[in-house]
Amino acid sequence: MDTDNLIVIGENFNSTRKIKATSPRVVEEDGKTGIIYNDLDGNKRMLDCTDIIPKDPAERNSFMIPHIAQALHLKDMNYIAWAIKNQEAHGAHIIDLCVDEMSVYPEERHEWIKWTVKTAQKITDKIVAIDSSDSTTIYAGLEAHDGSENRPAINSFNLEDGRQDLVPMAKEHNALLFANASGNAGMPQNAEERIANLVTCMEMMDKESIAIEDRFLDPLVFPIGAGPEFGGHYLDAVRELRKMYPAVHIFGGHSNVSFGLPNRKLVNEVFVSLAIVAGCDAMMIDPVMNGVDGLTAFKFAAEALLGRDEYSMNYLKFIRGGERPKSSSRK
Repeated sequence: MDTDNLIVIGENFNSTRKIKATSPRVVEEDGKTGIIYNDLDGNKRMLDCTDIIPKDPAERNSFMIPHIAQALHLKDMNYIAWAIKNQEAHGAHIIDLCVDEMSVYPEERHEWIKWTVKTAQKITDKIVAIDSSDSTTIYAGLEAHDGSENRPAINSFNLEDGRQDLVPMAKEHNALLFANASGNAGMPQNAEERIANLVTCMEMMDKESIAIEDRFLDPLVFPIGAGPEFGGHYLDAVRELRKMYPAVHIFGGHSNVSFGLPNRKLVNEVFVSLAIVAGCDAMMIDPVMNGVDGLTAFKFAAEALLGRDEYSMNYLKFIRGGERPKSSSRK
């Protein structure tokens, strides 16, 4: 993984992901209703959703199809491979895997994450991030992960009760470690709380000797539709954290910012650009919807303009298509 480049964490393989049943991608063929897509060989295929789409037209108009969960239930390997490799093809360096919606029972979630991790590793050689709100599900995913193929990533630890055990677990499994700004009393209310919580997380990682380049800090993105100040809170935290920790990775679930708003793609693109200027070097986004190449070019240009790239060397190398220097001096 080229850490001088913009690091893209593909967020699409999540059992919460849904598409509208009224989408033009949803068709009826041969007595079945499903989602049309082209597989990795370019062949037209359908994810069969007949058993979950309501028959009543009124219900169908408002129904959202949990397509990743459906593919997992059916163990539709063509769709699963397409959902993973399509993100890779659009520039994802890390593939996030979350199966939390597959079951309310921990034991069943454990089996789902084990199967998903093993399956994903057969499909891609990219790093897979094991993502869950339940630490025991992350443990199960780590146990299933084949470390001889690639390193895993853990998404994520924070100051909530029970999450700190993931830090020594990351050390044991040679995993990249994502830390978010949630505190032991709940979500942060401003930039200052985000920073304070992540400073504490950094101290915990120091104690376990987690390499600085293996740390990813997430100050947490909240929807601006729920609070107009939320975007500013995140960006202010990113700026300060970048000053404090020049070599650490800083990212966020940037598409969260537009939740509930129209034309989400526009809002997401502007916010990602602002986040890069503030100091983010990683993004957890939908790489298919968002133009990763354009974001990468923006990153190099922004770092040159902001004095983070001495003599614009990384920018020049990027534009000329050559190999970039190993690291740029962030200031």
